[in-house]
Amino acid sequence: MTETSTYRDAGVDTAAGDLAVELMRSAVSRTHGPEVLGGVGGFAGLFDASLLRGYRHPLLATSTDGVGTKVAIAQALDRHDTIGQDLVGMVVDDIVVVGARPLFMTDYIACGKVVPERIADIVRGIAAACAETRTALVGGETAEHPGLLGVDDYDVAGAATGVVEAEAVLGPEKVRDGDVVLALGSSGLHSNGFSLVRHILARRGIAFTDVLDEFGGVVGEALLEPTRLYTAPLLRVLASPSGASVHALSHVTGGGIAANLARVLPRGSWADVDRSTWSPAPVFRVLSELAGTSLESAEGTWNLGVGFFAVVEADAVASVISTLAVDGIPAWQAAVVSRAERDLTGYEHGAKGVDGGAVRLVGEYAG
Repeated sequence: MTETSTYRDAGVDTAAGDLAVELMRSAVSRTHGPEVLGGVGGFAGLFDASLLRGYRHPLLATSTDGVGTKVAIAQALDRHDTIGQDLVGMVVDDIVVVGARPLFMTDYIACGKVVPERIADIVRGIAAACAETRTALVGGETAEHPGLLGVDDYDVAGAATGVVEAEAVLGPEKVRDGDVVLALGSSGLHSNGFSLVRHILARRGIAFTDVLDEFGGVVGEALLEPTRLYTAPLLRVLASPSGASVHALSHVTGGGIAANLARVLPRGSWADVDRSTWSPAPVFRVLSELAGTSLESAEGTWNLGVGFFAVVEADAVASVISTLAVDGIPAWQAAVVSRAERDLTGYEHGAKGVDGGAVRLVGEYAG
């Protein structure tokens, strides 16, 4: 008798992949406007770029990212409906930093075994967040990697493209002496520093499924709090009468608080971010206590309650804060940009290859 080998024998189930597409189809389609052509399932997503004719000098902005080891918590709890929002937050919110509006996004999911319902949950989360940020989800790929990933393992990544008028690009070149740095509150850990989170819990023998009063219930549920989406609220600020007063934005992700702000400040400038202007959420305090370290020691890893910075003219501070409040985004003055000469020893000067302004955190966190 002759033995045969099929793709399914090797661990790849193309039928399961097709079912996953059908389960996610309606959610993805809801992100499509008239600019998206061809619907779901093509080899490539099509986006009508004729809308760029309305720009005098359009610049395309692009970003790509993943969610990191936060997916391990979703897998441990078998809950996959929040990871998609994390992905969109990490990708699309980078685009608005330069003042661009997102146009479209694609995603990539690698897994050990395609479980259609699980893949559909992930993509529904991506689609919902894309709809909230007015980003068309025009395509994606689910790849089954048996033998490389476990049957319950997966990773997600995505890429997005946006557009901004050349004269409206935000960044260090627009920042002026005396500009105010506004901190925008985060929803929690967002999607950075989870390798440290997992290390802390493992050393303490705490499982993601444990119920602890300190975390307000199931540990993993507290840690899965989705990343706050800033794109739509910030675009509304930029379109408001105060929009021209916004000079720079910074997304607080990998690298921490000071380094990410320093990336969008000009060389020769500095800012002292006042810790006393906010109180980090309980999840940060609990994790720091479990680690036996201070909150300050995690400032280069976790956002500690600040998910974004906006650098604005002083006379626009109240207007920007009130506009963000309408969308439920808390914002407050945390620093002032200065070019006065001073010793900048101990300041952060940037990250990701960017040598920018100088930033440090001062004072003590509010209780």
